[in-house]
Amino acid sequence: MIHLERHPDLGDLALEPVRPDRHADLLHGWVTLPRNRFWGMGAHTRDDVREVYAFLDGLDTHHAYLIRLDGEPVGLFQTYRPEADPVGERYPVRPGDVGMHLLLNPPRRYARGLTSAVVPALIRFLLRDPAARRVVAEPDVRNDAALRRLRREGFTFADEIDLPDKRAQLAFLTRERFETGAHVPGSDPQGTPG
Repeated sequence: MIHLERHPDLGDLALEPVRPDRHADLLHGWVTLPRNRFWGMGAHTRDDVREVYAFLDGLDTHHAYLIRLDGEPVGLFQTYRPEADPVGERYPVRPGDVGMHLLLNPPRRYARGLTSAVVPALIRFLLRDPAARRVVAEPDVRNDAALRRLRREGFTFADEIDLPDKRAQLAFLTRERFETGAHVPGSDPQGTPG
């Protein structure tokens, strides 16, 4: 378990590496929900989900974590090195780029305020490595909620790109932009391209 931080209103936020055999039922329940259709696994069986995460578990460049709040699973966080991912074939990867995917599926009592607490904590986790210079995200262009969330957190949008399973919006958040408070609500959401 990797402890991220204690949030005064929500509790202890932690990451636990996904164990494909142990977590397949939970993940399958999340990724097949209609509201999570942009995750791209809506038709996957439990075994399909287990195989996907077993494959990821065998890579040094991709990692999957359960997000836990006071021990309760509330989401899935994936990190990757863009140069080892199909997204890296669609834009000029810079040294220090690190990619992320986020799926939040909290119990109703955590729905309010969870995203605004979790996303900055996850970005801090990604940037704990001094070599990490820029966070990369590429949500589906139709995923309005994800696009709004990224803009609110200070990401700047670049090109739309075609990936094997979606048309995606490239978005970047530099270390400097994050550390100067671009993720704070009320700050300028536009900024300059990352």
